[in-house]
Formats: sequence, C-alpha cells, structure tokens
Amino acid sequence: MKVCGPKYALCGLIISAWGIVQLLLMGIFFFFRSVALIEDLPLEGKTFDGPDAFYFEAERCYTQNAMNCWIAACIYVLTFLFSGHQFYVNSRTSLSV
Repeated sequence: MKVCGPKYALCGLIISAWGIVQLLLMGIFFFFRSVALIEDLPLEGKTFDGPDAFYFEAERCYTQNAMNCWIAACIYVLTFLFSGHQFYVNSRTSLSV
C-alpha cells in the first residue's frame, strides 16, 4: 500500500539512517561514561551527601541515557524499514506503468 511518495520515502531513509548511526554512537558513549557528555545528565538542582552519592547518581543517569538512546535508535530502525518499504513500493509501481 502506497502511503507516501518516492521523494518523501528517500528523505525518510536518509534521515533514519543518520539517526540510527548517531543514536547508537551516543548510546555507546553514554554506556562507557564519556566525560564529554556529563553536561547532558540530569544532575542540576540535586544535592548530594558526598562524592559517593554523586558518583552513584551519575552512573545511574549515564545508564538511563544510554538506554534511551538505544530505544530511540530502535524506533529509527522501524522508520527506516517503513521508508524502505515505501521506496520499494513507489519504485515498483513506477516501473509497471
């Protein structure tokens, strides 16, 4: 079933491919606790009893952000598959005309 045109499907393929790569890499960097991403952790406004409490909360936030990136990458995979299907349907119907 044709839902979108060939240009829209190609645009969806390109954006989805880029989103998958970017979010997988960001998830990997969050998983390995990259110091460059510490500003992206939701730690502002929280008070900590000591350094151990801060490190525990930072580890939890790194892990949560990594999971969020990987979940978003999976959603982009679904978008990629849908756009690929639409691109295939559009290229097939243009050949049969």
